[in-house]
Amino acid sequence: MSAINDVVQYILGLGASVMLPIMLTIVGLIFRLPFGKSLKSGLTVGIGFIGINLVIGVLSNNLGPAAQAMVENFGVSLNIIDTGWPSAAAASWASPVSAVMIPICVAVNLLMLFTKTTKTLDIDLWNYWHFIAAAATGYIVTGGNWWFAILCGVLYEIACLLIADWTAPMVEKFYGLEGVSLPTGSTDAFGLIGIPVGILVGKIPGLNKLDVSADTIQEKFGIFGEPMMMGIIIGAGIAALGGYDAGGIITMGINMGAVMFLMPRMVKILMEGLIPISEAARDFLQKRNGNSDRTIYLGMDAALTTGHPANLATGLLLVPITLLIAVILPGNKVLPFGDLATIPFYVSLIVAHRKGNIIQSVITGAIVITFALWMATNFAPEHTEMMRGVYEFPAGATQVSSLDMGGNVLNWLILKFAQLFGN
Repeated sequence: MSAINDVVQYILGLGASVMLPIMLTIVGLIFRLPFGKSLKSGLTVGIGFIGINLVIGVLSNNLGPAAQAMVENFGVSLNIIDTGWPSAAAASWASPVSAVMIPICVAVNLLMLFTKTTKTLDIDLWNYWHFIAAAATGYIVTGGNWWFAILCGVLYEIACLLIADWTAPMVEKFYGLEGVSLPTGSTDAFGLIGIPVGILVGKIPGLNKLDVSADTIQEKFGIFGEPMMMGIIIGAGIAALGGYDAGGIITMGINMGAVMFLMPRMVKILMEGLIPISEAARDFLQKRNGNSDRTIYLGMDAALTTGHPANLATGLLLVPITLLIAVILPGNKVLPFGDLATIPFYVSLIVAHRKGNIIQSVITGAIVITFALWMATNFAPEHTEMMRGVYEFPAGATQVSSLDMGGNVLNWLILKFAQLFGN
């Protein structure tokens, strides 16, 4: 088993920029796209992801210190540290169930496609860590019950595939991602709560008439409403709240402006590679099914949606709001930190459902994050146990959690399911 796990870890260690070209080239060939076009599409997607990750790196490297500065500036003291999705993913991959879950998840996805219970072919192998995290949760709660752990992981995967199918038309219409769905675990979980909450927010008198989208802001404020300027203004505001000096405020603003400006261009490169494979899949299925209209979505990382100005603006505005909620929320013990930079991933479906209305998206996101903080607090003992021996805890921290895994309603429901029926 350890040898299999080592092989899995090595392959996944190559990263999305290597794995995606390989996976997409194979998928292209399966759908009868010529080898040259399949390879070109795969490589283009890989290059696009390198660009996206570079921009996300700018976002994370600047927002992380700014968030820490805000915490210190306002004297926030909470005893459960949000260590972020990277540590949760590392702990998931290091869990005993990780090696067996990869082929099981692939098999479940293919079976659901064959039985037409899903339209999503999830090729985003890296984000299988969310399914593995659910399996690891079941494994820890039950004291090592493999079969129950596998059941937990499969249930989580099925939920994500169904949510991805449900939201794919909305994702295509709003983000322009034709033939793409988002089976990313955290995105789906936040969307599952956020979409119904957003419907209620959209019915609030006054708010239901207020249309504050990236387009309307640009139309009313000219250059100051452009995505680049929105990033500069919001970034400078976050830095000011962190107590930065004038130079730091300007630097933070420029970096966030760069994120808003560059991210859509990186996503455009990635989509150039995806479109030929998506079209080949559609043509292949039509020929095999007598020109039926059956659709197959390529399941991709929610990073594809973070290039939209409304998404980035919503995510950035929610950073200080999340810290404020954490301080005043009764019963919360989690100090948001590691996952603050990935809030744009969490609100992807919320923003799409609110049709880019930034005000409604921010209010909806704040409500969902309120529930996420409570869940992350409740999840802390199991989250801490999963991380023990894998992650070096921050100084003074006795318990850790995360918005991505601990504050994720799907994983929290798996936790409750395991506690009720796993022993």
